[in-house]
Amino acid sequence: MSRIVKCGLIQTKNEVISPDGGTDAKTMERIKKAMLDKHVEYIKKAGEQKVQILCLQEIFNGPYFCAEQQNCWYDTAEEIPNGPTIKVMQDLAKKYSMVIIVPIYEKEGTGVLYNSAAVIDADGSYLGKYRKNHIPHVAPGFWEKFYFKPGNLGYPVFHTKYATIGVYICYDRHFPEGARALGLGGAEIVFNPSATVAGLSEYLWKLEQPAHAAANGYFVGAINRVGTEAPWNIGEFYGSSYFCNPRGQIVALASRDQEELIVSDLDLDEIKEVRHTWQFFRDRRPETYEALTKL
Repeated sequence: MSRIVKCGLIQTKNEVISPDGGTDAKTMERIKKAMLDKHVEYIKKAGEQKVQILCLQEIFNGPYFCAEQQNCWYDTAEEIPNGPTIKVMQDLAKKYSMVIIVPIYEKEGTGVLYNSAAVIDADGSYLGKYRKNHIPHVAPGFWEKFYFKPGNLGYPVFHTKYATIGVYICYDRHFPEGARALGLGGAEIVFNPSATVAGLSEYLWKLEQPAHAAANGYFVGAINRVGTEAPWNIGEFYGSSYFCNPRGQIVALASRDQEELIVSDLDLDEIKEVRHTWQFFRDRRPETYEALTKL
């Protein structure tokens, strides 16, 4: 009997309540609440469609504030799992018997902040978190080292009710090493929540992650937000969220510019079929790769 898991991705626009750039604490809380409320409605829709695993976009409850360098955004970070947003998501996960991957700005301690994603199982229990390992600092508009420490948890996999999953976040997707580590760790589906704009890297969006899927024989769910975000207007977040199978074929694709929930049935038995054909894990030669960690 096939192991079919119904998975979903949510791509949305940020609710920019202060287009003039106001960054007072009340404005920031209104933005977070508006985005949380919007996602609660999408999660309800996912529940109605019997989605079993759902992933939200990078820092889902805020704008991509890394377009500027202002320490006021530090105050929007929350603890994982003890912050209010994760508690709400735990209740929703339990209500809909749904695994939810929740990417937020994480506060571990004063001045110790990460770009993270919490993984909540279908009974509402907190399974753990992934912290983004590769942190860009690129002009114009991607000043992430100002906000995030590099992740220190490695590349964990999470044994959920429905599948073993891994998480990669946005810029991580440019690095095949972590993608391979997730495969070797047993990930059947890897989710990559992102915030990426049209331009330099767009041609890689449908190239790199299908390549990771094919090289490692797992499914990938790639998520990107949509629209532009004032006052920064660094470019158009071009959506195009998708699922691809272990052969690297895109099997479900969202639009470039519309808010939507994309849902796909993933047959996990395809993983065995592909790996029995392409024996990439068998034929690895890790004893010859030592130089990669020294260069």
